[in-house]
Amino acid sequence: MKNTDEEHPMAMKEIIERLNSLGVSAERKSLYSDIEALNTFGFDIESNTKGYYVASRDFELPELKMLADCVSASKFITERKSAKLIRKIESLAGKYEAGMLARQVFISDRIKQGNESIYYNVDTISEAINAGKKIAFKYFTYGVDKKKRYKNGGAEYVVSPYSLTVSDENYYLISHYPKHENLTHFRVDKMTGIRVLDENIESAQSVMGKSFSVGEYSKRVFSMYAGECEKVTLLCKNSLINAVIDRFGEDVYIEKHDEEHFSVWTSVEISPTFFAWVFTFGGKMKIKSPEKVKTQFREIAEKFLN
Repeated sequence: MKNTDEEHPMAMKEIIERLNSLGVSAERKSLYSDIEALNTFGFDIESNTKGYYVASRDFELPELKMLADCVSASKFITERKSAKLIRKIESLAGKYEAGMLARQVFISDRIKQGNESIYYNVDTISEAINAGKKIAFKYFTYGVDKKKRYKNGGAEYVVSPYSLTVSDENYYLISHYPKHENLTHFRVDKMTGIRVLDENIESAQSVMGKSFSVGEYSKRVFSMYAGECEKVTLLCKNSLINAVIDRFGEDVYIEKHDEEHFSVWTSVEISPTFFAWVFTFGGKMKIKSPEKVKTQFREIAEKFLN
């Protein structure tokens, strides 16, 4: 598994020598039957004119490359932890492929969080979600002096945790905080002193309704900025079809408006980040309804101009 691949097979003579160096006596005839037995039990060992090799593994090199790239690109994973995780990913490949992987993945000079405690936070939060228990923690932001400022007057937040999600390269907890009517999002790297409580959570369905789905909720929230949920109609230039599908998925309801435009009907959490997304397209996307959302958009645009 470690020392062979299609480009680097191992001759039978070498296999025998390697086994002898490990104190295992073997002959060709027995090794042929051993290799046949390994293949019977799920290994994929093949041979060519140069010898034997493991032809396939649980993860192929392109799959490991994608995993390693995701770790490398994740802002919430520190540089030290990224290097450690990538080494673990490399161990899933043979040593020759691992070398190729190491040369192709770059970590340095990327923006990375310096908070190592995020891994312990994720572990504790996951434990609470699985057990259906509330958690308590303190939450901070930074002042212009780059020093931490604890929110909620320095007191703990006590919330019902529902799900962990990644948005805009940050890790978030989706939860219910009783002081807020809807769901609340907390950056995991800004949570400290997390404790799992004995108190059971309030179910997401009891807070948001029986039909609530975390997956659907994540689709309509922009940059984890919660707001009032509205069914909106957007009028878009045809050139924006990819941006719309990337944002809402292929099952979003779309209808041709005219030769140059299409209409989109979808549910959105109305927030400044939603308006910023619409504004990104420089007039190629318009909010058609409801009227109050159009009014909010105009008011924000006027504030920006002022």
